[in-house]
Amino acid sequence: MTQTDGYLLDNRQTEAGQRFDAFAALFDPTTFRHIERFGIGSGWRCWEVGAGGTSVVSWLAKKVGPTGRVVATDIDTSWADAAARPPVEIRVHDVGAEEPAGEGFDLVHARLVLVHVPDRERALRSMVKALRPGGRLLVEDADPALQPLLCPDEHGPEQQLANRLRHGFRKLLAERGADLSYGRKLPRLLREAGLREVEADAYFPVTSTACADLESATVRQIRDQLVTAGIATDEDIDRHLANVASGSMDLATAPMISAWGRK
Repeated sequence: MTQTDGYLLDNRQTEAGQRFDAFAALFDPTTFRHIERFGIGSGWRCWEVGAGGTSVVSWLAKKVGPTGRVVATDIDTSWADAAARPPVEIRVHDVGAEEPAGEGFDLVHARLVLVHVPDRERALRSMVKALRPGGRLLVEDADPALQPLLCPDEHGPEQQLANRLRHGFRKLLAERGADLSYGRKLPRLLREAGLREVEADAYFPVTSTACADLESATVRQIRDQLVTAGIATDEDIDRHLANVASGSMDLATAPMISAWGRK
């Protein structure tokens, strides 16, 4: 992430770890599939931007082996203890405000990061600059405006409440500078940054245990902001959390768009 007092989802909160676990369950298979296609192997040099949780960092470390290097950066590295051993290097770094965290990388990857970064253009330039000639950039970001509902099948009051709270969450994100339609822009932005062989796809979970876990952790994490902004009452939030816990609703996420290219 980038250093900003406006960031809605603080990595230091208890719920952040639960969100990281849910993201791993939802999106790691997609991320790993793309990186495998690039031919990652022993000796690769990788930069994981805005690493958040440790699942991607640990997977990269196994792939590159002792002769490789994984630089994992974030503005808050309190999550890092479990991954801070060779070939992993943990570094506090603001991708939207500082020079790249190195150069000559075979792979630079960011997942669910740039949508929150105020200076996304600078961050993307930094990531491209860090690649070696022929190196790969993989950027994966949500596009909440493309699919704004938590419950696409809004057939009852429980789903209506869920979608009202999701609308409020999106409003809070936008007020803090998040670009809610950023994901769809990625292929164009990668081409404009000079990358070649640009491709993209999208993954859209419609219902799963991980979707429910992510929703529960997110709502608990932003509860105070929802109430303070007049978006929901404590009673609304308690009712919604109980509905989620019941397992009776189909909860979706925003599509995650993965875009990649070669320098």
